[in-house]
Amino acid sequence: MTFLSSTGLSDEPRFPLLNGELYQVVDYQHITPGNWRGMVQTKLRKLSTGAIIDHRFRSEDRVERAVLDEREMEYLYNDGADYHFMDTENYEQIHFNEEVLGSVVSYLVPNSKIKVEFYEGKPLGVELPATMDLRVVETDPGMPSATVSNVLKPAKLETGLVVQVPHFIQGGELIRVDTAEGKYIERVRN
Repeated sequence: MTFLSSTGLSDEPRFPLLNGELYQVVDYQHITPGNWRGMVQTKLRKLSTGAIIDHRFRSEDRVERAVLDEREMEYLYNDGADYHFMDTENYEQIHFNEEVLGSVVSYLVPNSKIKVEFYEGKPLGVELPATMDLRVVETDPGMPSATVSNVLKPAKLETGLVVQVPHFIQGGELIRVDTAEGKYIERVRN
């Protein structure tokens, strides 16, 4: 049994049902104490109240996986702590609080298509694509003498996210970023 956070693999139970209540896996740790059986220590957020609980799952425990509906939505804008999305089929709009979205806000660019997960008609969260293309807005100039390809420097992206990039990346360039790890993958050529 493996549990992953909201940026983990989509085929894992990120939204388990316990005692008929829906929870979101916030954090997990796989523990194998000596010759005992392995277990997973989790922090779960109860979606109805927002309360966080600690729960330990043993390897023989079975978890009911919530069936989620997924809809493609377009991220429109944010106004303070609220982020607004529009359904691309029926043009309905919803919004999420920055606290609910967490680190996802570092990848939201207006007009980008995002998958939004729903449970019983209620929006739960956002599933990012594996990579996003983001523009570099600020970085130090490259060092002409740096010929080693693993020399990295910080670059601030259009969303405010800071990632380490190779020395040849300049401001204004479009780069591809891994959304699971927040790492530079490659330069995007137009």
